[in-house]
Amino acid sequence: MKIESALRGVSQIYLDTAPVIYYVQGVTPFFPVVDALFQEIERGKLRAISSPVTLAECMVLPLRLGDSALQQNFLDLLTNTQGITLTNIDVEVGRLAADMEARYRLKLPDALQIATALVAGCEAFLTNDVQLRRVTEVKIIVVGELEV
Repeated sequence: MKIESALRGVSQIYLDTAPVIYYVQGVTPFFPVVDALFQEIERGKLRAISSPVTLAECMVLPLRLGDSALQQNFLDLLTNTQGITLTNIDVEVGRLAADMEARYRLKLPDALQIATALVAGCEAFLTNDVQLRRVTEVKIIVVGELEV
């Protein structure tokens, strides 16, 4: 599916961990798709939301490797990029995450991500985890199924 088609009707998208890693680290074959998406964010045509869960998951490998430059790249993208908002996890998100985990048998990090997206009003959730398709409350867009 073309990225333009997948994003039709979407003004605010949630960024799961994998697409952020693909973008920052230039991971092939996914980089062209996530680059096109981030260009839409930079142009102001699309707003993005993410959470401390994404930040934490992105930081694990750079921390293990002692790669402070890569750590800073992730931090800068998620906290200093116009069009991207890093939202906090609060009581409402926590309660909804519990519901998502119970209903869909999600792992807690995935449930927190989905709940954050829903509370923030995202119309779509960008991931590379096809298992999340069982969630029906938000449009799940899988990076690996997109083309530029």
